[in-house]
Amino acid sequence: MDAIRLPGLVDVHVHLREPGYEHKETLPAGTAPHWPGLCDVGLFLGATRDTDPLITAAAAPYACGLKIYVSETFGSLRLEDLAQLMAFFRTWPGPGPIAVHAEGLLLATCLALAQLYGQHLHVCHVSRRSEIELIRRAKQHGAAVTCEVTPHHLWLCEDDLPRLGARGQMKPPLATAADRAALWANLDVIDCFATDHAPHTAAEKAAPQPPPGVPGLETMLPLLLTAVHEGRLTLDDLVARLHHNPARIFHLPAGGQQAQTWVEVDAAAVYDLPASGYQTLCDWSPFSGLTVHGAVRRVVLRNQVVFADGVVLAAPGAGRVLAAPVVE
Repeated sequence: MDAIRLPGLVDVHVHLREPGYEHKETLPAGTAPHWPGLCDVGLFLGATRDTDPLITAAAAPYACGLKIYVSETFGSLRLEDLAQLMAFFRTWPGPGPIAVHAEGLLLATCLALAQLYGQHLHVCHVSRRSEIELIRRAKQHGAAVTCEVTPHHLWLCEDDLPRLGARGQMKPPLATAADRAALWANLDVIDCFATDHAPHTAAEKAAPQPPPGVPGLETMLPLLLTAVHEGRLTLDDLVARLHHNPARIFHLPAGGQQAQTWVEVDAAAVYDLPASGYQTLCDWSPFSGLTVHGAVRRVVLRNQVVFADGVVLAAPGAGRVLAAPVVE
């Protein structure tokens, strides 16, 4: 076995469906997959049309950031009023960033507002060439902007939709093969890998009007290790975007606890991602059948083994809620 020890890894964008949708995911099920192992979690505050920006600002010390939807999304979370959007940018005190679901011109609007109000902007699930090029230009001009990309936008594109059907529907939608290639070509601009884990049951995805979103917690690390095997990434690239950069961007705790948490992977393992048998309650994956290189063998959280050889050993409550970010 070619064992590799990685530091504690961070997925900065996950939807765990509690409260209200526990039939498709729960906190224990969502934090039990192969590499987190009932892990520590940080919570975002969400801006909505019915949210007072001042009340949201008062709760900032207990959150890792503020999430704002300005592009089309599922449900009623989208902010469409510019004055209200400006109010959130004006009043947010940090230290966590403002994380936005913004595409096209709306991304440009958010970049401008972040500059105007001196905010750190984090762009969720970049999926288009135009977006990554805009973020590159903003960084070159000194903007305080970071961004993430998902495995489904790195591995899949609209050409896969006939095969995937509704299981390939997500927000933002799968883009063209050229857009996908642009993401790989601009990896130096991308700060984090993130799943945007958004599980729905197989029955819901088979409905006449299926909700958008796909699961991804259990498949991200094998996919990225496969990219390392293929020479598309280095291990340093992987660790930077799943450990160092998330800690810096979201002000995560540092020090001794970080040294006591790690993931051990078998880089020589080769297998096909299964159709079922996942920890997540929805129990399916858009990557089923894909051959991957690298498997998680052991996860240690604060010097306690919480996952070993396919078995979750952590008891509920082993993970902690990161109630207040640490500002260095």
